[in-house]
Amino acid sequence: MKNKFLDLLDGDGVVIFDGGMGTEIYRRGIYINRSFDELNLSNPGLILEIHKDYINSGADVIQTNTFGANLYKLKPYGFSDKVKVINYEGAKIARQAAGHTVLVAGSIGPLGVKLEPWGTVSLKEAREAFKEQAQALLEGGVDLFVIETFSDLGEIHQAISAVKEICDLPVVAEMTIDNQGNSLFGTPPEVFVPRLDEWGTHVIGINCSVGPQVMLEVLERMVHLTDKPISIIPNAGVPVNVEGRNIYLCSPEYMATYAKHFILSGAKIVGGCCGTEPEHIHAIKKAVIALRPKKSVVKVEKIEKEEKKINPVPRCQKSAFAKKITEGQFVTSVELLPPRGYNARNVINASKYLKEQGVDVINIPDGPRASARMSPLCLAVLIEEKAGIETVLHYCCRDRNLLGMQADILGAYSLGLRNILIITGDPPKMGTYPDATAVFDVDSIGLTRLVSCLNHGYDLGKTSIEKPTGFFIGVGVDPNALDPDYELRHFDAKVEAGAEFVITQPVFDVDVMENFLPKIEHYNIPVIAGIWPFPSYRNALFMQNEVPGVTVPEEIMKRMKKADEEGRAMEEGLLIARETLQKLMPVIQGAQVSAPFGKYKLAMDVIREVKCEKK
Repeated sequence: MKNKFLDLLDGDGVVIFDGGMGTEIYRRGIYINRSFDELNLSNPGLILEIHKDYINSGADVIQTNTFGANLYKLKPYGFSDKVKVINYEGAKIARQAAGHTVLVAGSIGPLGVKLEPWGTVSLKEAREAFKEQAQALLEGGVDLFVIETFSDLGEIHQAISAVKEICDLPVVAEMTIDNQGNSLFGTPPEVFVPRLDEWGTHVIGINCSVGPQVMLEVLERMVHLTDKPISIIPNAGVPVNVEGRNIYLCSPEYMATYAKHFILSGAKIVGGCCGTEPEHIHAIKKAVIALRPKKSVVKVEKIEKEEKKINPVPRCQKSAFAKKITEGQFVTSVELLPPRGYNARNVINASKYLKEQGVDVINIPDGPRASARMSPLCLAVLIEEKAGIETVLHYCCRDRNLLGMQADILGAYSLGLRNILIITGDPPKMGTYPDATAVFDVDSIGLTRLVSCLNHGYDLGKTSIEKPTGFFIGVGVDPNALDPDYELRHFDAKVEAGAEFVITQPVFDVDVMENFLPKIEHYNIPVIAGIWPFPSYRNALFMQNEVPGVTVPEEIMKRMKKADEEGRAMEEGLLIARETLQKLMPVIQGAQVSAPFGKYKLAMDVIREVKCEKK
């Protein structure tokens, strides 16, 4: 039996969807710190009232109040065990309001977490979460599904697949876009429209994020990419903050005017997203009645994306550092902190000295941003330009969103940087700005995948960047981890994501390191051991008690304490570092020596022993 929604699409008219649910709930007095989806259980009368208002305004299809009713979004509110009942009741409430004349669409939004390759949630786990939600909506009596407001093509694919696994009801799939018309992951319509078409959706659309004008421009691009019906569901403009509240300023008349433009340009479904109220839908309904859509005279052709063969930069050609490691030579690195303020003279002079002494690279950490230190990226460029020595840039996930990180990394490559160490980073709890906030869009695994994508010629939106980057990608590992099984799983994911070398946390216990290395030797990835020469007993106490991932054996602490009492703590710290490195040299491919408090000559004294032995 043919679906009523498909019958509507086959006709000459335009299908009108309802308006915003979340903003309408908020407008009616429910605070945003509550789960709006849970209102299906605790305040079903309010949801029923909103549905009826949209129906009375002329909506042909209403969407269930279940946009965020998935396992991951409900969990923070303590409702992860109520996924089924919230979705089921959401469908029943909408069905009660719709009767037999209006159709009900089951609303499914993003999970609110990052999926692989950008996060830790697997594609299978995501599909199961979507399936749980879709099954309950199906049992509640929906006529179709609206999979809406997605940025990630991989995630919307899992949602579409989940629905298709349980039923053959129509699917409307809608991406959300920015002011340039790309998804919020940077994917253009020329990429996401053919993909949604290929995956068997019945309607392809865009919704949320932007107002009518931008959506009209994008619609004019979309009609050339598919012969499937297109839905256009804009916000009521861009929100403006008025006395602490986000207010959408597009009038019903303005929305109705653009609805006419949408229809004339080829849209089959119109409606509204955030900020649209029943009055907006009523105005759109009147505009649709006054205007029958004209047949498009434009020949619609699918644009086949030409797959270009990308040849990644060979590892040995990425940098001098990468070449030396690839050839099996022992590499040396010294870690230098970015300066406070903008004057990098002392760090550059230290880098020149270390280059003259034969050090291979300068390692630049990205410490907690709770102090006013120079950007590690900027310092790396200055060192390479003014000191003539390669750097390994630490890049941290903490301080920027995903798009900002991608922009930084592309900029770093353009400026000549080739070696990168990707770390998740610690929250900025200490320093002169302890209230600084963190972002953590992705962890080190997700960012490693991003850089690997760039190395293969495309960005996180799967769009070609014309020529691939050639970063030599490093990651961190902690041999002293309290949960070694978790650390090994995490490391496995980093290697799978594209890691090419690894630098360990500072090693003080050789036995721990020697026990750890056999567990990762099958990866055949170069290991560079972190070495930290203690400048004082006080520093040893700090490392032992306050630095995550560092274990200092009791025997070494006793040696440092005795040396401190005898006034030779720095000499003993240097001796311990040398001994540690000498014992590890047969099983590692390099040494990364820190320079505590900027004592780079102390670090060089450790490395000098290595160079003498290698001769």
